Amino acid sequence: MTQPQRPADEVVDLVSALIRFDTTNTGNPDTTRGEAECARWVADRLEAVGYQTVYVESGAPGRGNVFARLAGADPGRGALMIHGHLDVVPAEAADWSVHPFSGAVTDGYVWGRGAVDMKNMVGMMIAVARWLKRAGVVPPRDLVFAFVADEEAGGTFGCKWLVENRPDLFDRVTEAVGEVGGFSLTVPRRDGGDRRLYLIETAEKGMQWMRLTARRPAGHGSFVHDDNAVTALAEAVAKLGRHRFPLVLTDAVGEFLAAVAEETGHTFDPASPDLDGMVAKLGPIGRIVGATLHDTANPTMLSAGYKANVIPASAEAVIDCRVLPGRRAAFERELDELLGPGIEREWITELPPYETTFDGDLVDAMNTALIAADPESRIVPYMLSGGTDAKHFARLGIRCFGFTPLRLPPELDFAALFHGVDERIPVDSLVFGTEVLTSFLQNC
Repeated sequence: MTQPQRPADEVVDLVSALIRFDTTNTGNPDTTRGEAECARWVADRLEAVGYQTVYVESGAPGRGNVFARLAGADPGRGALMIHGHLDVVPAEAADWSVHPFSGAVTDGYVWGRGAVDMKNMVGMMIAVARWLKRAGVVPPRDLVFAFVADEEAGGTFGCKWLVENRPDLFDRVTEAVGEVGGFSLTVPRRDGGDRRLYLIETAEKGMQWMRLTARRPAGHGSFVHDDNAVTALAEAVAKLGRHRFPLVLTDAVGEFLAAVAEETGHTFDPASPDLDGMVAKLGPIGRIVGATLHDTANPTMLSAGYKANVIPASAEAVIDCRVLPGRRAAFERELDELLGPGIEREWITELPPYETTFDGDLVDAMNTALIAADPESRIVPYMLSGGTDAKHFARLGIRCFGFTPLRLPPELDFAALFHGVDERIPVDSLVFGTEVLTSFLQNC
């Protein structure tokens, strides 16, 4: 079999094959599947070109993770980790134009669950790692390729377990790159034409999933019942769901808006009562950026009752809270004021926010690699409204960035593809990203 001459020659096939592994993470370990099989397949691809891999199951059977290290020229430098998760969120096949686990390559795209989140990056990692090994490239420092489980459910059976139980896997790792950043945003320039900004993730909101419980006397559904647990919970959830938390402009968001203003001539006045409206004019990316101007608390699950004519003694709701760096205490005070007495709340998942500065040699290396592939590019920092495994790696003192380089068509609503129906990634974007990643890892 002819070996590919460059990493980009095999990246599409790798991403397609990865998507065909159904690694659906339901959040329930009993129904989550596929990670071990996919992880062993990744290990086989790496071992075929000479890597020694470490396969680890993280805290539960089948939660497969694979690590491989490529020795660098300077063992005294801290290692760089390149990480990607193998699990994906569920997909309903009936809603899709193609089967979500087909990995179909058509109309210039690779289709399927995980094409964007994040088997695109996993495929690029494998392609580049294989090429570096075959070509005998010695990078400036050690590279650690990490393929991990359970990111989509917060990493309890993935990076959280690995950080707590196998810190040896991260020996001498000081920096890391992964999702969600490095993708292009095309904006109109003030002097005409367009400019591609590549968004590097330097910060992300904290993730706190909260359970609310109302407890009231049970009763017969035919009686007048002024103290109803379902009613009390519904009122609290509605109040919380409609609430707008105060605007807070973090460093990462401020730097992002300043860069967009410089390129486009638009103004983003932090003192304006309509800053949200100004950000919304950015188009689809405005949904992500807009969500990083405030804390958010979105009701996502409701549970109450067991029979139509029985008023239950309790009712529960789950709220997805995303909290800006430095806002935890103020956020909790505001929650308590909104909910008032009679509604119990408890955190069921807590992952802290993360932020780093937009500077240093690694940022310079990202910029150099992107400019070499796209001379009209400019890198800018931004904050992710969601969360990644960076939250866990930061506990080991690892400095993390979102850098999955992709040059995207201006018309593509990239943000909508995360966890969306008909998730897909342009073939050209995969080729571009693989070439950028190859250059970056040889000069990091």
